[in-house]
Amino acid sequence: MADEKWGIAHVHASFNNTIITITDLTGAETIAKSSGGTVVKQNRDEASPYAAMQMAEVVAEKAQARDIDGVHVRVRGPGGNQQTNPGPGAQATIRALARAGLEIGRIEDVTPIPHDGTRAPKNAGF
Repeated sequence: MADEKWGIAHVHASFNNTIITITDLTGAETIAKSSGGTVVKQNRDEASPYAAMQMAEVVAEKAQARDIDGVHVRVRGPGGNQQTNPGPGAQATIRALARAGLEIGRIEDVTPIPHDGTRAPKNAGF
């Protein structure tokens, strides 16, 4: 189809929570968003792959209601002075978006990397 409508799925996957936001291609208009706390009761489960799958289904449904056929995925880990690899919800989100019927375009990592910014936290060495 030449007249497909695309969006961008911004996935912020930390080790405490996962946040999914789907925007238009410019990134200016938010179409759908969800976080771990909206789908699970316990705080410890917010970053789990299960919560990510549930959120992705909800967000994909809203996006398809707005005639979006596919998404480019931007995965972001904690970044900065924290870990650069994304949390456990990242892969589950992408898989669930694809399973929900959205076409997946590009997948890119947009984790912020410091160029010698602030000092790293002290080591709690024992």
